Amino acid sequence: MNAITQPRPRPLRVAIAGLGAVGLRVAEALDAGIPGCELVAVAARDRPAAARRLQGLRYPVPVLEIGDLEPQADLVVECAPAALLPRIATPVLQHGKKLMVLSAGALLSAPQLVELARQHHGQIIVPTGALLGLDAVAAAAEGQIHAVRMVTRKPVKGLLGAPYLAEHGIDIAAITAPLRIFEGTAREAAIGFSANLNVAVALSLAGIGPDRTRLEIWADPALTLNTHSITVEADSARFSMTIENVPSDNPKTGRITALSVIAALRKLSAPLRVGT
Repeated sequence: MNAITQPRPRPLRVAIAGLGAVGLRVAEALDAGIPGCELVAVAARDRPAAARRLQGLRYPVPVLEIGDLEPQADLVVECAPAALLPRIATPVLQHGKKLMVLSAGALLSAPQLVELARQHHGQIIVPTGALLGLDAVAAAAEGQIHAVRMVTRKPVKGLLGAPYLAEHGIDIAAITAPLRIFEGTAREAAIGFSANLNVAVALSLAGIGPDRTRLEIWADPALTLNTHSITVEADSARFSMTIENVPSDNPKTGRITALSVIAALRKLSAPLRVGT
């Protein structure tokens, strides 16, 4: 008796909004082949430049305006400046589709996007990014978490241009020793360091929220790696974790951020899925 052959589901159509260091790396991985996924389009501010960057792909895809991505895709990966998140997310979520968000900090100032996803049965996915241990934090949050603290240390060039520094008159360009430049909540950090601390917001969303997650930020001229240390105290466990990330071509972002997106895409249709 012959087994019934099930038709193979069509690949998930993936579009990328933003073609910087992370977006291009994800595009290359999709082009090389991620089972169950197919790159169909990208959007970028400089469309001719983006088209040139995509010429090395085996299967070049069109470079579209942001508003034209949704009809082409089942899932959009946001790799763009945080200010563009609502413009990217709204049509995707209104049509009940999936959105993978790297600008997690922007979600705090646009809570309507979560409600939009709920109303239309869409989904916002925040990958682990340049952090670690979000599975453990999410598991601990099913019980009671008493405290979450994160200390971030970055090379000076990875923090230059942050709005918080300009607003508070903090000049780090010529420092010769480590300098603590911020202490506060993840919500406050998301506003003051919008291009740097999406990891803190991801941590807070996995755990006890942006107003109870505490954060320190240090600028360290001796560092070459972006370092994040996390301490969690909960009724189920106490744990500490540290990760040192190699910066990408964009010093504000670690190389592992793009790899985290690629790993998350692989999980979507993997026959074996490891981790919460």
